[in-house]
Amino acid sequence: MMRKELYKTLFLFVIVSASISCQKQKPNVIFILTDQWRASALGYAGDKIVQTPYLDKFSKEAVNFNNAVSVTPVCTPYRASLMTGRYPSSTGMFINDLYLPSEELCFAEIFNEAGYNTAYLGKWHLDGHGRGSNVAPERRQGWTFWKGSECDHDYNNEHYFDNEDSVKTHWEGYSTYAIANEANMFMEDHVNDDKPFCLFVSIATPHFPHQTAPEEYKALYTPDKLQLPPNVPENQKEKALTELQGYYAHCTATDKAIGEIINKIKELGIYNNSIIVFTSDHGEMMGGHDFRPYMKHQPFSESANVPFLVSYPNMGNAAGKLAEAAITTPDILPSLLSMCNIKIPETIEGYDLSYIFKSPEKDTERAALYMNLSPFGIAFPFDEYRAVRTNRYTYVKTPQGASMLFDDKNDFSQMNNLLNRPEYADVQQKLDEQLQDELERIGEEEIHSREFYLKKFGYYGLKEFRSDYHIAKTSGVESVVSPNKVIKIK
Repeated sequence: MMRKELYKTLFLFVIVSASISCQKQKPNVIFILTDQWRASALGYAGDKIVQTPYLDKFSKEAVNFNNAVSVTPVCTPYRASLMTGRYPSSTGMFINDLYLPSEELCFAEIFNEAGYNTAYLGKWHLDGHGRGSNVAPERRQGWTFWKGSECDHDYNNEHYFDNEDSVKTHWEGYSTYAIANEANMFMEDHVNDDKPFCLFVSIATPHFPHQTAPEEYKALYTPDKLQLPPNVPENQKEKALTELQGYYAHCTATDKAIGEIINKIKELGIYNNSIIVFTSDHGEMMGGHDFRPYMKHQPFSESANVPFLVSYPNMGNAAGKLAEAAITTPDILPSLLSMCNIKIPETIEGYDLSYIFKSPEKDTERAALYMNLSPFGIAFPFDEYRAVRTNRYTYVKTPQGASMLFDDKNDFSQMNNLLNRPEYADVQQKLDEQLQDELERIGEEEIHSREFYLKKFGYYGLKEFRSDYHIAKTSGVESVVSPNKVIKIK
């Protein structure tokens, strides 16, 4: 009997040891998300003015997806899609300041189940209970360590809530630096844990206000040193140049913060067992195509094309390579899960593109779907759209029909609309088929108007948006809307 118990104990010891060993073999995940950083505004992307030395260096150690698009180029819809691996047309998260329903299976919940420590730092923007309110622990979608806020762009006095503490506190100094420092402290504290960690670092820069960028970096970008692309008309140039100074300054400061995180990963000796992602939720029009600075929403590259760098253990010859294959937001989560040998849940709608992470030359002509189901706020008057981006083309349709076709390789600024030109008939037909295939795959056989989705998800009074806060008025009560219900602002 004693021998039987001894064997049982030894068996359990072996199982537990194997489990711990398996967890340690899984890579750490460090996901760095910035806000409103368009793909073109980086040194490694060809911008000769902006200074981003740390990310330029990292790009030589990572795979660079130069045709990454935001599934909906605005904050909340992108973040909801990133957390779920699903499209805004499926989750109803297509407007800012909505609450991501707890029923959705999310990023951290999946990593928790796979044995990871999970941590979230910085801007959340998925809670729908007010931008200054605490994101209560039960609404954090599984993130166990938390120093975050719903939304705050006061970078020199940005607030956050510390784990279980419901008292608002503030990052010390420029929040981008403070959040990076917190990320480094988290990694130091967990580097020797039995579990791998998944650390999400959500930095709110270079999103406006731009004048609050560090003065030392604003000094690098005096207006006489700045240049605007040819698609910025004369009437937008003065404002765009003023904003571009602070935008670039935020970019350089954010680059410094990200560099410190990457250097810490190397210092701790975990670089070779970590997946590191750098990206952004959307871009910034900055006067392009006569859209004022601050505008996103649009299908143009300035708004929809975002940076995406990824490094991972044992990259080999993939390091420093360019992946021309297009990727969209719902593809990110399943690709990361696959890289971590975690089963991809059936709820996820994005593609597992880990094979392109490993072989960047593959599937270069694939099409990535993105959309805006219901432009809101200052973008409300513009058409809703569905679009695909490939390694060469951008193709856009509205409920009224096809509206744009650009050859992005030969027309980087997208100034020459090729729609319905006879010499591009075959290209347009192929892109239209790719778009339709992707829509049908997610159950969207036709391009519906915004009213269809507002009714489908039970949103009320959404034509009455105010300013950049997108607050709806329902029966005279100011409210933040969330799927199938309205939450009153206290």
